[in-house]
Amino acid sequence: MSGTAVWITGLPGSGKSTVANELKKAYPHFVVLRMDELRRIVTPEPTYSEAERDLVYRALVFLAKKLTELGHDVILDATGNIGVWRNLARELIPKYIEVYLRCSLRICREREMERPDSFGAPRDIYKKGAEGWPVPGAGAPYEEPVHPELMIDTESISAVEAAKSIGKLLSELQ
Repeated sequence: MSGTAVWITGLPGSGKSTVANELKKAYPHFVVLRMDELRRIVTPEPTYSEAERDLVYRALVFLAKKLTELGHDVILDATGNIGVWRNLARELIPKYIEVYLRCSLRICREREMERPDSFGAPRDIYKKGAEGWPVPGAGAPYEEPVHPELMIDTESISAVEAAKSIGKLLSELQ
């Protein structure tokens, strides 16, 4: 399986970090690249402008590409709200898998309010979205994946089951 990248995409609060954590438990050798962690280094005072998002997502894709070229398996825990960034990863990384976590905006908002600080995600993002910040799904677009390798409804499937579904897909692709 070496050199595989699994991009877990979905609205903020859809369960990306939780699913990534469960997948990492099952596959400890995977490297988890979290957009929230990368953003703190690349843009310590983020503006979330379109240009800034493009730069940060391109950096994430570049990092995943380099790691997979070195034989590492990678999980990208990132909203990736614009399809062009996910398409760039698909174009540059030969063993690319896109997993779309589908979840209603209402549930995502509820989860975001209850999210533990340990995930490192910014707090109150949907509240900021209501105040005009460009939050995917609330003030900024979220372009749903057109042809993900796997779509998981996180309103009806637990993170553990979601990780098992991804694991099954990974084993099928070996």
